[in-house]
Amino acid sequence: MQVSMLSVSIGAAALFGIAEAADWRRRHRRDVDNVGFMPWRGIALASVAVALLSAAVWLHGGAGT
Repeated sequence: MQVSMLSVSIGAAALFGIAEAADWRRRHRRDVDNVGFMPWRGIALASVAVALLSAAVWLHGGAGT
């Protein structure tokens, strides 16, 4: 359980980094009309919440153990 929570936390943190980089590219685009369709800010916020929650469960030692 602990190893899986750590891997979830690392994966969510990596997704947060990707989403922030994509959001930065979106904010600094040359063509103003080319906005895309992915909600990068929402993806970043959700992934950082998952990363923090799973890191807290990993540090606690798992639920029920």
